[in-house]
Amino acid sequence: MAERLTPREIMEKLVSFPTVSRDTNIPLIDWVAEYLDSHGIESHRYIDPEQPKHALFAHVGPWEEGAVVLSGHTDVVPVDGQPWDTDPFSVVEKDGKYFGRGTCDMKGFDALALWALVEGKYSDLKQPLQIALSFDEEIGCTGAPPMIEAMQPVLPKGRAAIIGEPSLMQAVTGHKGGIGFDTHVVGFEVHSSILHRGVNAIMAAAKLIEWANTINSENMEDKPSAIAAMFDPPFTTLHVGMIKGGTANNITAKDCWFAMDFRVVPDEDKQKWAMDYIKQVRKLEAEMQAVVPETRIEISPRFDVPGLQPEEDGVAETLVRQITGDNASHKVSYGTEAGQFQEAGYSAVICGPGSIDQAHQPNEYIEVSQFNAGHDFMKKLLARMAA
Repeated sequence: MAERLTPREIMEKLVSFPTVSRDTNIPLIDWVAEYLDSHGIESHRYIDPEQPKHALFAHVGPWEEGAVVLSGHTDVVPVDGQPWDTDPFSVVEKDGKYFGRGTCDMKGFDALALWALVEGKYSDLKQPLQIALSFDEEIGCTGAPPMIEAMQPVLPKGRAAIIGEPSLMQAVTGHKGGIGFDTHVVGFEVHSSILHRGVNAIMAAAKLIEWANTINSENMEDKPSAIAAMFDPPFTTLHVGMIKGGTANNITAKDCWFAMDFRVVPDEDKQKWAMDYIKQVRKLEAEMQAVVPETRIEISPRFDVPGLQPEEDGVAETLVRQITGDNASHKVSYGTEAGQFQEAGYSAVICGPGSIDQAHQPNEYIEVSQFNAGHDFMKKLLARMAA
């Protein structure tokens, strides 16, 4: 009989694959497929046609609809420039914590889900269990939608999706939606002493960024709606986290690149925010072209993530609350793949071990106690599905 690895052993293996979003995740998916196959579990893949990345999904238990889907992503954020005290791609236990890139976000949950799937294979499950492992969650949740679509004709339709993002094993039933745009401001170079004859792309871009600052201030001052008040912060936010451009201090910058992102509360329209941004872009572009006609601003969609809408008597929420005993209301401002499962007809909830505070950090870790709590959750889930 093939070896049945412990959750920690599986996590150690998953973390050892440096699946930073800019790189391939295929070696990790190959290992998962081989491990599942060794236990007689057939897995299926969605293969991205444009880059070397795969998603994987599998099913155990009765071949019927109504499965509980354990959903996680396989990509992690970069470690470049972060001051790590240990090898980020090895799991190191110290002071009651497992350190390593992805231990918290979210290979810890992935390991627990894989453990549960294999254990489910050897259990007399009365209800089906599925796993779905995506890619490119960290760059805008772009890998889950085609994976979910690919699952539909291959596996019986699941009823409840548990997305294992770090939530301290609490039932999170709502999160903001997100939309983002890559923005390229194309200016016109002249010597900075005659800047009025040129168009400085960086200084033009700064006007769009200042517009975002103004909107954030206005949103902060407005009274939040009942739904917005559930979130921290209780309003839609605009954010620019990266910017580059220019060639020298004494030349008006010809190019400036930045990304404008929106985190939108669920009762507001993401597309309206997008149109507001496009309107500002075109207004600024007209001002630039009044000075030098060949200048322009190029924008392209980078991601569009639906919010997770709280469900009334949601199947996924009810299941998680029954297992965890958590009856409090939890909403988060970060985005996940939960809203994408919900849009595809699944009841969805977020519940996973670890704290989002540790995600993406140098010396990322998950508390051993949280990992064990996740293990206990999976044991209880399997017991319910076998009852």
